[in-house]
Formats: sequence, C-alpha cells, structure tokens
Amino acid sequence: MTRYTWRTGILEAGMILLAVIFVFPVVILTNIALRAPSDRTSPLLPPLQPTLENFARAWQEASLGGAILNSAVVTIVSVVLLVGLAAAAAYPLARVTRRWSKITYGLFMAGLLLPFQLAMIPLYSLIRDLGLIGTLWGLVIFYVGVQMPFSIFLYVQFLRAMPIDYEEAALIDGCGPLRAYFSVVFPLLRPVTGTVVILNAITVWNDFLTPLLYLSGSGNVTIPVALYGFVGDYVQQWNLVFAGLLISAAPVLIVYFLMQKSIIKGFAGGLKG
Repeated sequence: MTRYTWRTGILEAGMILLAVIFVFPVVILTNIALRAPSDRTSPLLPPLQPTLENFARAWQEASLGGAILNSAVVTIVSVVLLVGLAAAAAYPLARVTRRWSKITYGLFMAGLLLPFQLAMIPLYSLIRDLGLIGTLWGLVIFYVGVQMPFSIFLYVQFLRAMPIDYEEAALIDGCGPLRAYFSVVFPLLRPVTGTVVILNAITVWNDFLTPLLYLSGSGNVTIPVALYGFVGDYVQQWNLVFAGLLISAAPVLIVYFLMQKSIIKGFAGGLKG
C-alpha cells in the first residue's frame, strides 16, 4: 500500500483549494438566480426565501426556448462541417510533402495569427452581400471559416504523429485513397476529433459578439444575445440574467455528464497526439 505522506496531504489540500476556487463563482451565481428581486442580502449568503420564479421569467421574457434551439442548430451544424472539412483538408496537408502542401498549410496557419477584428467589417460585408444577415446560415458560414485554421492545425499535428503503416496496408489491399481515408484514417482520428468538437462547440455556444452583429434586427437570437436583453443602461436584472445563465449551461452540462468518459478520453488523446 502507498503510505499517506505529508506531500500527499499538501497535494490534497491544494486540490481542495482549487475546487473551492472553481465552485465559488457557481455558488454566487446560484444564490443570485434563486433570490427574489426584493432580497438585498449579500450574494455570498444563501437567499432568505429561495424562489424559482426567476427561471420561469427568464425563460418567458427572453424566449430562451427558441434561443436554445438556435444555439443548438448553429453549434451542431458548425461543428459537423468543421470536423468533416478540416479532417479532409488536413489529410493531404499532412501526408503530401510537396511545396504546394507546405504553402497551403502556411496560409491556413496565417489565419491563426490574424486578429479577428481585422476581418470583422469585410466578413460582415460579404455575409450581407450574400443575403445571409439575420439568418443562422450566416453564422454557420462565419464560424466554419474562422475556426477552420485551428481545427486543421490540430488534425495535421495528430496525423503527422500517426504511423502511416495502416494506410499503406489498406492501399496494398486494393483500397483507393478515398476509401483508405474514410475506412482507415478517419476512424483513427477519433481522439483529436473529440478535441476539435469540444473546443469548437464551447466557442460557438458561448459566443456573444458575432450573433449580436449578424442577427441584429431579426427574430433569430442565440442564448448570449437573448440574455443581453436583461441588461440595459438603467436596469440590470441580474437575478434573471443569472437564472438564464444556469438554464443555458444546462444543455452543455447534460451532454457532458452523459458522455463524460468519451469526452475526457478524446480530449486527453487529442492533446497527446
């Protein structure tokens, strides 16, 4: 048996302290979300008379049902397209050693260096000219384009570390390049695909600025934009904002707890690769 030493005790104390630091904001958020508007006690203390009315008001006044559906559609479609396109683009970039492959990969990596603000106005003008302002497809196209360089970077690094033996065996057995990719290579990309899905899904789900710009004036809103309606120049309904935040976090937490083992395994494997 491993002996319990003072180093173990310090490590446990550090982990407990870290857990308290992470839980502390969630406790404050929950306290305010359960607090009546007339309750003026400190956010650090539990509410005197907890109420669920804030959740009902936030759901109705911000139309969170439609906002959650819009966020889910944009996130799912964007992530599916990113996985399919980034993995397919990364395969030749990682395996072909010709000059055009290196130049193309360098152009993609330049997308990681350029700040988003530099292309904000040109991208908005492009989406407007396509007639997609105020539509969910405009957001999907934006996210796929902006997140593509980072996704390709993850796939290329993973492919370069992956042995080529499986692909060569498939080609010797008579598979063409496309069949070898779909039957052999893509299934082996499962760990890094998990990483790509997690990072992009969180980015798209939580984004506020882009939906505010591209969906302004339309009936389509995502969760962050819907909650922004509770914060004005003269009124800040923080109890409704925090109740809405808990509601918006619920779908992500449910998916995480249902797929916890797969997500952690995929994320760890993708980073290791």
